[in-house]
Amino acid sequence: MKFTKMHGAGNDYVYVDCFRETVPNPAETAIKVSNRNFGIGSDGLILIMPSDKADVRMRMFNSDGSESEMCGNGIRCVAKYAFDHGIVSKTEITAETGAGILSLQLFPNSDNKIERVRVNMGLPRLSREEIPMTGPPVDRVVAEELTILDQNFKITTVSMGNPHCIIYVDQLDNFPVSTYGPLIENHPLFPRRTNVEFIQIISRIEVKQRTWERGAGETLACGTGASAVCIAGVLNNLTDRKILNHLAGGDLELEWIEDGPVFMTGPATEVFNGEIEL
Repeated sequence: MKFTKMHGAGNDYVYVDCFRETVPNPAETAIKVSNRNFGIGSDGLILIMPSDKADVRMRMFNSDGSESEMCGNGIRCVAKYAFDHGIVSKTEITAETGAGILSLQLFPNSDNKIERVRVNMGLPRLSREEIPMTGPPVDRVVAEELTILDQNFKITTVSMGNPHCIIYVDQLDNFPVSTYGPLIENHPLFPRRTNVEFIQIISRIEVKQRTWERGAGETLACGTGASAVCIAGVLNNLTDRKILNHLAGGDLELEWIEDGPVFMTGPATEVFNGEIEL
């Protein structure tokens, strides 16, 4: 199988061009290629596929083989690959995902290669049912108390096509993400599990983020998570609608249009190409 290794702000995946390649069992393939000791090494597997609804289609599998609806960093890399490898020739394209069809704006450099992509991430889904979460239905889950081990957290939940649980902490660098992340990911509140974002507020327009990603563990970046953080900051009156989010792998720019979608702008990088025997 031919593949391309790419990352968006350090959130790295193995990409397969399914215009030319066939992946018969993507869940098993994701587990194999993601292994950082015995495989290629990645946060998962992303298939770049033909679509009868959009310019391209993305399917995304976590490193544990589970399929997710969307990946904000991944979709930027899909757009870069599609342009750089001649699948599309225009700088405004659409992509079919498990969370719906998204619009993307591509920014070529002087060599006509894509370095940055702006994604219309769509409207946030805020009701308890849409996240989804168990419990009585409410329109928004904002600063709801959740006790995990010895910690009382206040959680805000947002779906960007996949579920996110946002928690604000005073000091992020030394926070035990690997302790609380998996316990929240698999908490009975979340029947489909959840991604967890731990956030430190720097100012009204700037935050720091660490992510425990559903099915992958802690990752260097999460684009849908950063988008959810932009929403949560407004709902909690902690940040403005336009923010800069510092993630371990790089920075993302987010903007939530009032009564409208979230826009995310960030880098997309191709690392290397190769072949692996499955």
